[in-house]
Amino acid sequence: MQKDKKLVIVGAGELAMIADEYFSYDSQYEVCAFSVEKEYINAKVLNDKPIVPFEDLENQYSPNDYEIFVAIPASQLNRVRTRLYLEVKDKGFRCATYISSHAFVWRNAKIGENCFIFEDNTVQPFVEIGNNVILWSGNHIGHRSVIEDNCFLSSHVVVSGYCRVGNSSFVGVNATINDRINIARDCVIASGSLVNKHLEEPERIYYGSPAQQLPKKSALNVKF
Repeated sequence: MQKDKKLVIVGAGELAMIADEYFSYDSQYEVCAFSVEKEYINAKVLNDKPIVPFEDLENQYSPNDYEIFVAIPASQLNRVRTRLYLEVKDKGFRCATYISSHAFVWRNAKIGENCFIFEDNTVQPFVEIGNNVILWSGNHIGHRSVIEDNCFLSSHVVVSGYCRVGNSSFVGVNATINDRINIARDCVIASGSLVNKHLEEPERIYYGSPAQQLPKKSALNVKF
């Protein structure tokens, strides 16, 4: 595959190394460097590529020539990834989106920037996926559903048709969301949950089949 675009990956953890692998072997991007905030730099090189301070990123890699992918998982309920994504935008960079060549994405689905869609995802007609969203492998996103900005869906999640998953929410492995369901912002849907009614209260943890709210605990306190 012709490499006609240049990319810097923000992050140096497991997701950053995974992103390097996928972008390098299944995209038009040449990964040129990693970038990490100064206080977290503990090496000069990763995967034979330099690690540069995030604070100096735009001085070493021009926004005119390089795009960025922010490769941070669901840490602090997606807050860390979202903060760095917004700071990258403030620096004047465009953010790259990766869609696996082994994902099925219908032609009129809308997908934002700084998204990462792994293999075996099915994204059906008229779906809208916001910015800064991660879909790990094997999810089904049903027709006309909306995944709002900054969400993280882990593997084998079923989002049925006409659903809306609120900003910065996390959906665990093997969760199922029935048709026409809305989920509030900043929610955690535990692995294996069945969501069969609207979840209207934000910042909550929902678990079980059918899904119910875990009392006295905020989703913002969940450690990923």
